[in-house]
Amino acid sequence: MQHTYKTQGTCAKAIIFDKDENGIITNVQFLGGCPGNLQAISKLVNGMSADKIASLLEGNLCGFKPTSCADQLAKAVKQA
Repeated sequence: MQHTYKTQGTCAKAIIFDKDENGIITNVQFLGGCPGNLQAISKLVNGMSADKIASLLEGNLCGFKPTSCADQLAKAVKQA
């Protein structure tokens, strides 16, 4: 099932991804943000469980911001 998560506090405006019945995340796409870094994150988490993604990326901050695109992805997969 495809999910869209509207991000907060990041350059990326939204994250789109698929989550199957077993909690596996695929096809992660960030809308906006830093293309190189976000394409790399998308490739690295492809096929990973939502729980694993959340545990790896939650709390990762971007500079002085209270969040990051990676942290927002963790929130997105947990919410889905």
